[in-house]
Amino acid sequence: MKNSTAYEGQKVWITGASSGIGEALAHELSNRGANLVLTARRRDRLEELRAQLSDPTRAHVVPGDLLVEGSWERLASEAREAAGPIDVLINNAGVSQRSLAQDTELADERRLMELNYFAPIGLTRAVLPEMVERGTGRIVVVSSVAGYVGTPLRSSYAASKHAVRGYFDSLRAELHGTGVGVTIVCPGYVRTEIATNAVSAAGQAHGKMDAAIEGGMDARKCAVEIADAIQRGRSEFHVGGREVYAIYLKRLLPKVVERIVPRLAPK
Repeated sequence: MKNSTAYEGQKVWITGASSGIGEALAHELSNRGANLVLTARRRDRLEELRAQLSDPTRAHVVPGDLLVEGSWERLASEAREAAGPIDVLINNAGVSQRSLAQDTELADERRLMELNYFAPIGLTRAVLPEMVERGTGRIVVVSSVAGYVGTPLRSSYAASKHAVRGYFDSLRAELHGTGVGVTIVCPGYVRTEIATNAVSAAGQAHGKMDAAIEGGMDARKCAVEIADAIQRGRSEFHVGGREVYAIYLKRLLPKVVERIVPRLAPK
């Protein structure tokens, strides 16, 4: 995928496609003519989504658990077999956190890093060689405003999103001149199930919606802006409400952010 192109006929693989931003992106990119590969754990949710798309015949369901390390190459092979060589990989699957650092079990820390950091790397490595060989393609990874500004009860989540930014910034530099681009998306508060599904101190789903998430950007609107940013070949794109300004404040007025951040615990 060159720096600016329409989605018509493009093979786009979306992970975490069964809900939230991933589901919204599936609808938006289907409307724009993309051929989709949809991945999440539950086949039934993916099949339901496919049936709702503007053109279900141009969508393929490839379910899988990205926490299973050995699954990444296999899923890439299934995606390729279903749709053909992937033009755009959107690494969207992930999980958040709602627990104090001192109360978070190491196993849950590892699970956050495995899904949010290692899985995007593994999937990217599985599709990247053929993109480089063709001289075209785009790798997209969903980071977060938390990838710049760590806030209470999200220590491991913030760490994973910082790590994602570092890795894919470096990858972009390595791919310079190959025709393959990298887009890092940093959403702020988007109205999805991310808080409800977040890992709690007990290792279970948090099960509650945060006020900030409840009042966040609509996922469909977010998807429109992300789709536009990918199409324009943006290297990095920040999307959300006023919370996005924290990224720039962190750079310019770090002491101010340091004073504000303790008040940002989810409520």
